Amino acid sequence: MSEKTPPAPAKGTHYVLRLFITGTTSRSSRAIANLRRVCEERLHGEYDLEVVDIYQHPEAAQRYQIVAAPTLVKMLPLPLRRIIGDLANEERVLAGLDLSPKATVAIAK
Repeated sequence: MSEKTPPAPAKGTHYVLRLFITGTTSRSSRAIANLRRVCEERLHGEYDLEVVDIYQHPEAAQRYQIVAAPTLVKMLPLPLRRIIGDLANEERVLAGLDLSPKATVAIAK
């Protein structure tokens, strides 16, 4: 089996993402790294990512009703979605971003 590169989001689709973390913990660092990897592989630069430390900006956590961290909030395109955790489960992240999972194709012998 070989992996086929999945299609990019529809032309003109721009993602606005906010990742809420709690300080410089290993869990926060993993969430940032996992999200950046998925964004670079799948969104091809068609995104804005803001990382918000809720220790430094507690008002943002209250405004967006963040009850656990890390939490990713997909602001655009609508609908707004939240994904809680270190974002290690790529299928779950892709579903939350409304992206299809990576396609795989078998090579005929």
